Amino acid sequence: MKAIVDQDTCISCGLCVSGCPEVYHFNEDEKAEAIEDDIPSGSEAEAKSARDGCPVDAIDIKE
Repeated sequence: MKAIVDQDTCISCGLCVSGCPEVYHFNEDEKAEAIEDDIPSGSEAEAKSARDGCPVDAIDIKE
């Protein structure tokens, strides 16, 4: 399972970063981005919750 953040859509609200820092962080452009690797097995629920809570639907999770 892998998370992807659409950089053009992201508004840098920080919801995903604060809700699941194991998967999401801010990049040098101050946009959220996901880790390059697969989502750690213990963080899948939090990663999905962050996706579902994104106010602009910028996050996709591929299974």
